Amino acid sequence: MTLTVRVCQDFVTPPVVFDVSSFSSPRQQVLRILPANEEQVELVRDLENFEDLQLDFWQGPSRPERFIDVRVPFFSLMDVKVYLESNNIQYSIMIKDLQSLLNEERRDMKLGRSMENARSTDTFLTMPHTTPSMSKIQIGKSTEGRPLNVLKFSTGSNRPAFWIDTGIHSREWVTQASGLWFAKKIVKDYGNDPSLTATLNKMDIFLEIVTNPDGFVYTHTSNRMWRKTRSSNSGSTCIGTDPNRNWDAGFGGGGSSSNPCSETYRGRSAHSEPEVKSIVDFVKSHGKIKGFVSIHSYSQMLLYPYGYTSVRTPDNAELDSVAKAAVNALTSLYGTKYTYGTIITTICNRRSIFFSVFCTDAKQRARTNHVTVPSDLSVTAEDAEDGGRAAAGTRSSVLHLFLNRNPQVKSAQKTLEIHDQFVKHLRV
Repeated sequence: MTLTVRVCQDFVTPPVVFDVSSFSSPRQQVLRILPANEEQVELVRDLENFEDLQLDFWQGPSRPERFIDVRVPFFSLMDVKVYLESNNIQYSIMIKDLQSLLNEERRDMKLGRSMENARSTDTFLTMPHTTPSMSKIQIGKSTEGRPLNVLKFSTGSNRPAFWIDTGIHSREWVTQASGLWFAKKIVKDYGNDPSLTATLNKMDIFLEIVTNPDGFVYTHTSNRMWRKTRSSNSGSTCIGTDPNRNWDAGFGGGGSSSNPCSETYRGRSAHSEPEVKSIVDFVKSHGKIKGFVSIHSYSQMLLYPYGYTSVRTPDNAELDSVAKAAVNALTSLYGTKYTYGTIITTICNRRSIFFSVFCTDAKQRARTNHVTVPSDLSVTAEDAEDGGRAAAGTRSSVLHLFLNRNPQVKSAQKTLEIHDQFVKHLRV
């Protein structure tokens, strides 16, 4: 049997019209700041309160001697640099001209489309198989009315399940591409990969590829660096909520903002965003979700609960053991350094889902981060595979799935091919 799934078109509607204005970030820079002590951490944190500066913290203030990365508009550059220098806070220019990287990304995407006939990617969407079955489930609608679709992979009925989502922060394009790659590999490797086969013989897998469809569309039509949802905020002209701060787990605590103009705005109430509430309602109604993984694309981290309290989870020792085995395997293969640990101790006061198991940040070089440029995409498939194998054999062995098959994929060009498949179908 041949199941044809037009994943991209099905997951984000209506079609996106690719607009070059979405790449307009003239003379913006990304600064890397290194606070030496708690006082300097607080001084940098104070910058988040100055709305007029329009700063975008890619990696926010957390603790001394931990890098802070912030995108600074040209009109704020002088003020920010003077502020840092006057307080003796060390910084460097990580990206001198963000627009040049965005232009490079755009050129590569255009080149990819011009080569469509030379390298077909239809196999990502048309996959002959009999098992596992793959079906599409709509769990809700976004603020702007787009369907929130989830792929279900199953070999049985009435079974426990595992959840994976990608693209909750819309500008992290490589994560949506990763989700599409996961879908292909799940179907293609069942029966060939012993670990994946064993997992699917015991439990279902749910995969939400475009978790924030409104934001994803907006990154293509208006603002490449957009990360939030597109909901309105009463009493403010600023749009959107950070869906990753909208969960009812320590809602309103550290690592989130009450300012609707902030990139980490938590929303008017927990689960106010339909993109978040739909996931919560689905997981609760299912009743047998045993694991939850959320894929992001900044830094090299493997994180587990909690993010809002220092209290340990009952199975903290096991989570720590699995994470340690995985990152050690990654290091032994390529020397890749992954940080692991609880969210609160690793990056300090970030949200954690109450039913979460792991959150992973896919590997990307610090120079580009959110921008998918071939020359700066790191190859992680082989080292991730080794990390996944180390994690296999425990109750959390399903971790093998997203580590073993985590792209960027076998090459930088292949990652762009996958993302280009998104853009192609969004424009149809």
